[in-house]
Amino acid sequence: MAPSVRDGRVGNLPAEANAFVGRQTELAALSGLLRDCRLVTLTGPAGVGKSRLALRAAHAERGLFPAGVWLVELSELKNPDLLTNAVAQATRLVEQTLRPLLEAVCEHLAGGPVLLVLDTCEHVLDECARVVQELLANVPELHVLATSRQPLGVAGEHLMAVAPLPLGERDDAVALFAARAAAAVPSFELTDDNRAGVAAVCARLDGIPLALELAAVRLRGFPLHRLLEGLDSRFDLLVSPARPLLVRHQTLRTAIGWSHELCTPLERLLWARLSVFAGGWDVEAAEFVCHGGPVDAEEIMALLASLTDKSIVTREGEGAAVRYRMLDTVRSFGAEWLAALGEEGTVRRRHRDYYRWTARQGEAEWLGPGQRVWAERLTAEHANLRVALEECLASEDPESGLELAGSLWYFWFACGFAEEGRGYLERALRRASGTGPEYSLAVWAHRLVTVVPEDLEAAESVSAAYVWLAQERGLPVPALPLTGASLAVRGESARSALLYGPGSQGPGGGGGAEFYQLLALALQAYVMAGQGAFERCATVAEKLRADCAKRGELWMRAWGDFFVALSEIGLARPDEALHSVCEALSAKWRVHDRLGVAAVCDLLVVTQAARGDPVLAARLLGVGGRLWHTAGLPRLGAPEETVFRREYGRLLRAALGDAVFTQLVEEGHSLDEEAALRLALGEDPSDAKA
Repeated sequence: MAPSVRDGRVGNLPAEANAFVGRQTELAALSGLLRDCRLVTLTGPAGVGKSRLALRAAHAERGLFPAGVWLVELSELKNPDLLTNAVAQATRLVEQTLRPLLEAVCEHLAGGPVLLVLDTCEHVLDECARVVQELLANVPELHVLATSRQPLGVAGEHLMAVAPLPLGERDDAVALFAARAAAAVPSFELTDDNRAGVAAVCARLDGIPLALELAAVRLRGFPLHRLLEGLDSRFDLLVSPARPLLVRHQTLRTAIGWSHELCTPLERLLWARLSVFAGGWDVEAAEFVCHGGPVDAEEIMALLASLTDKSIVTREGEGAAVRYRMLDTVRSFGAEWLAALGEEGTVRRRHRDYYRWTARQGEAEWLGPGQRVWAERLTAEHANLRVALEECLASEDPESGLELAGSLWYFWFACGFAEEGRGYLERALRRASGTGPEYSLAVWAHRLVTVVPEDLEAAESVSAAYVWLAQERGLPVPALPLTGASLAVRGESARSALLYGPGSQGPGGGGGAEFYQLLALALQAYVMAGQGAFERCATVAEKLRADCAKRGELWMRAWGDFFVALSEIGLARPDEALHSVCEALSAKWRVHDRLGVAAVCDLLVVTQAARGDPVLAARLLGVGGRLWHTAGLPRLGAPEETVFRREYGRLLRAALGDAVFTQLVEEGHSLDEEAALRLALGEDPSDAKA
């Protein structure tokens, strides 16, 4: 998904699921702190509303941070070593670099006032402190808003303790309970007659927002006075005479426990088993992982609906895209029950096996008509894939880690997670012996996602040579083949030369073997374009397109379109090139290949300039600069420093004049990706979805 840009504001803040109630004093204080302090940490116990308060404040103060407001949700992160990856992923930096990723993140976030919201830091506290300290030291205009049960302990940190809601009859706790009760039971209305009863419920729950929201849902089955009676009896059982005052932690656990007791036995069992998921799940995953014993797979959809009605589970999306998730505290409660039932190991292995199967299915179907669906599905399942990988790597079966990490080659390579994939593959390879098909696949996948800097430097030399060649041929504008300036900068040709040179071996079967064959054709087209053999390049690229079309494949087909367009440019036929380059751009967008989009956009600059439209070419040059900044790959320096951008910047500036050129580039750079895509495809950028 592209970053959202509304009114000049960039970021990934999700819409708020329901109306925010109260906390006006805290919001006012946060407004001042975010202006004056570079690191603010909201602290407090579970369920007190730290995350919701941070999200509301981030929405309210977006105007302070025109360079972006980015939410990084850390609750699903099990391995602290992946914290920097999580920041890169949330801020839309594609992990496609061999230099330290944190260094690339610092560069990516530089350039203006920006806010990073790190939510739920306590379980990766030490790594959070290290990363935040590094970011603040290297990104002068960065502000960080963190939520954690403990302080980060970083110099300059300003702490703000988040307390439970005030409990008076006219205070925030009563207002929140009333709002959530009305959402659960539309006939509910706060009146003078029931206000005291609502206040008593809020007092019993110590004003803790999560406890209040869980209790409000209970009004679907109980009148208010029965709800209060149930809470009274529940708490009386748990509070010893020696400790008459309810502590907040006990209050929240008691409220969740009461919701647990009101579930049926099968609902409780499913709740426990669902706790193994991270980042949500769909019905198919729940049926595979959670069935067994008294729970039939056919019953799980109905049980999920019931848990959703009870607000234990939340439902997101529609149709085939429906997913479910649980709040951290609710999931932790279920995990404790799962351990108590003695099922934790069994259910975790089922979870691992389901995602191993998913990865293998995705590999088998990647080079086919379902490619876009698989890209979206695995991106949604990223947190679960991480959990499954960690389970494999911790097991006594090292081949399972090789198999899963290797089977995901297409996810690491094509969907922008090369740096993370390298890490998992290296860990798996260290644990395993150097034999067997799983080992071979993992080695191949590791080479696929590893860029060789020396080869990239050679590729840039090819680009420079082609600029000279185009000038010698007298083309209207130097038609630089983006093999050197973008495809090679992306690492595509570099990987191809490394992987598929003389004597190299492709993977031993499956989707990887087919991919090997297609990428070999792309390499041939690249080499021929670099030699100026455009007729032969077009012939090979057409074969690549035809082979992909037989499979219904988009990702490699787009590179076929790319090289066909490149050949047309080289043969001084830019009008004929336009259709193919637009096809390539559209396909790369549909499969979420952000790096591919950047590469094709640069070729589109060539095409429009050669067609005699320097105004559009300059705007697209600005678009490309933004895309490459997001894509990373700083091994060759900033995108503006490559041969391509230097040459086209010089020529277009000379044709348009300094002032007009600068304005047009800035216009392109200011567009979000959806608006930029519309501009590139000849549509009105203002038609992008709001």
